[in-house]
This record gives sequence, structure tokens and C-alpha cells, in this order.
Amino acid sequence: MSLVATLVSTPTAPAVDAELIGRASDALGVSGTATVLMSGVAADIRFDGCDASTADNILREIVGNARVDVFVQPEAGRRKRLLIADMDSTMIRQECIDELAAELGLKDRIAAITERAMRGEIEFEPALLERVGLLAGLPVSAIDTVLSNRIQLMPGGRTLVQTMKANGAYCALVSGGFTHFTKAVANMIGFDENQANTLLEADGKLTGKVGQPILGREAKRARLEYLVAEKGLAFEETLAVGDGANDLSMIERAGTGVAYRAKPAVAEAADIRVDHGDLTALLYLQGYAESDFVLS
Repeated sequence: MSLVATLVSTPTAPAVDAELIGRASDALGVSGTATVLMSGVAADIRFDGCDASTADNILREIVGNARVDVFVQPEAGRRKRLLIADMDSTMIRQECIDELAAELGLKDRIAAITERAMRGEIEFEPALLERVGLLAGLPVSAIDTVLSNRIQLMPGGRTLVQTMKANGAYCALVSGGFTHFTKAVANMIGFDENQANTLLEADGKLTGKVGQPILGREAKRARLEYLVAEKGLAFEETLAVGDGANDLSMIERAGTGVAYRAKPAVAEAADIRVDHGDLTALLYLQGYAESDFVLS
């Protein structure tokens, strides 16, 4: 089975230079030329002299402390036809509920609960109910304020989605957060659909309650499975990306599950971990070169 190793650094700090590519190729026993996907940022090295696990260990030793991600996988089937992605701390930099809490001066309190839930230390659903309960009385108008002033897209996200869509993939944003945010973020990035929880409101204020049923860990997996069946795909054609414990089920079920700057339990369970690159790393993972990117 032909394998490919991909070395990726963040575009803002290029680290995949000719010297690193050469050392990696030599260690894998490769005599041919590597494929540069973006100069200084990403390169593919094709090989068949050892298994994926051995190659991964070899390359991580060579990379050392450099801010370079290592992906090793079969060459066949790299391009995916379905992307299913988490939103908070994945497609955007923030956790939306923490930013809403800041409007009430409760960010530190709620962020501590969020962190424990994302690490899998406490169950997601009761943690969500507790946090939303603390938002009771917050004016609904605060949501637009947070969207305008606090929410930032994760670098590379729009390029990831637009490039995959241009090549025939379907892209779904599935969040344990809230529809007020996923609708806006999905529109900014270009997702085909979005799903999330609903914050209930009355008289222009949040009630502190969430619409049922809650979209959590198993609901994300269920949406992946539904889309696979609806579109007649194989699971091997799917890519899931997230950072927290409530993403684990979809990451484990997808053909390729990616932990993006993730909590330790998620990074350990995923097929691929991105610790340094931006979201365009998921394009290099699939063999796309910079010249293939759709930047509109």
C-alpha cells in the first residue's frame, strides 16, 4: 500500500524547508522528489518502505520541536466528499457561550465550566444547561454585539470550505453551541448547512433555557451518519474536525477524524492532529496544493 507523509507548518511561520524535507525523505528511504504543496509551508513525501505508525514516529523525531504537523496516511482516498465541522474553537477562535457570559461579567465562571466539559471531565449536556441558566435575563441584542465585536473566524476556514465545495464536497457545520451563531458563521464561511442548539427567549431576553433535544456528542455523530446515507457516501469519504470531547463520536466515526488544536483526549483519539497549522492544513492533508485553493 502506497503511503504519503505530509509535513505542514502555519503559513505565518513557514518551517517546511528543503533541509527538513530532505532529512525526512532520507529517513523514509525515499530517493524521489517530494511534492511541494506550498513553498515553506507544506509538502508531500510518498513512500512504501515502512508502515504508517513507524513513519509517523520517525518523522516526529526528525521534526522535534519545530512547529510542524505530521500526517501519514494511505495515498488512495485522500480527497473527501463530506466535511463535518465543529464551530467553537474550531471554525472560530472563541467559545460563544463564554463571550456571551462576558456581557454579564461572568466569563471566568462560565469559561471554567466550558473548559471542563470540552476536556470530557464533566458531561456536556448538564454543563450546557448550567451555563445557559446563568445567562438568564441577558438581552437578545447582546448576541449581535458579541458576533460583531468578539467572534473571529479561524484562519483558513473559508478557504477550506470553499475549496472542498468547488471540488464537489458537501460541508456541514454542526455545533453544540447556538443557532444564532452557527447561522452567521456558516454564512460567512460558506457551509452548506448548519445545526446547533436554540437559546430560548422571551420579551427580548434570554430565558436561561435551551430548546430540546440538546445537540451534543451523539447528535453530531448522528448527523454525520445521516449525511453519509443521504448522499450515498462511504464513511471513508468523510472528514470530521473538532477540538472538544463532544466532538469525539463524529471524529471516531468519520473516515478521517481530525483533532484541531484539541484537548488531550481528543488529540489522542483522532486519526490526525493539527497542532500548528491553520485550517488549510486540512486541504494539504487531502493533497490539495496552494494553486488549488479557492480564495473567494
